[in-house]
Amino acid sequence: MPYIENQLKALITISVIEDDKNYREGLELLINNADGFVLLNSYSTAEKALEHIITNQPHIAIVDIKLPGKNGIDLIADIKLKTPEVLCMICSFYDDDEFVFKALKNGACGYILKDAMPQEILESLKELHEGGAPMSPFIARKVIGTFQQKEEKQKLAGLTERENEILELISTGLIVKEVSAKLFLSAHTVTKHLKNIYNKLHVNNRIEAINRFNK
Repeated sequence: MPYIENQLKALITISVIEDDKNYREGLELLINNADGFVLLNSYSTAEKALEHIITNQPHIAIVDIKLPGKNGIDLIADIKLKTPEVLCMICSFYDDDEFVFKALKNGACGYILKDAMPQEILESLKELHEGGAPMSPFIARKVIGTFQQKEEKQKLAGLTERENEILELISTGLIVKEVSAKLFLSAHTVTKHLKNIYNKLHVNNRIEAINRFNK
């Protein structure tokens, strides 16, 4: 018995929450036939799943977004609230920003699309169990693109690249002398850039300029 128990502990336990019968049964078959995994249960609704996951926790819950009743995104929030150690991975056709970022915000640690090949799904489950955050390439690009857009928005329109660079350094608390050393510019040049920044932003001092930058 102890040997069997240890063998079971070594397996990655999975629960599936998917209302599409054919896709759900496909996942069941995939997991049951894969080495290193064991399917605990599968559910067609969030309500049925939550009731059992609390008492019979899997390592990973594979969650669809569109479910009858409570949707998958809200289910993930409930799972993370009641059983935070359970890892949740979205598996869905939906790739809209609203779905992707709300799912990640609610606690999903992975997000793959249903066009993923069976081996990709298994590799994603292993990656998630080992501490990774698996995502389909399209989803990963979407997430990266959002962060890059935020970085661009941080730059103030109307200022040159150098002026934005100086203002960003000033906003971290550096003084003119430190900024000049960091950018290999003279203190006079940095001061001149700051005056141009104040004029363009219609502010009177560095505090007001920093406030504009941090909005």
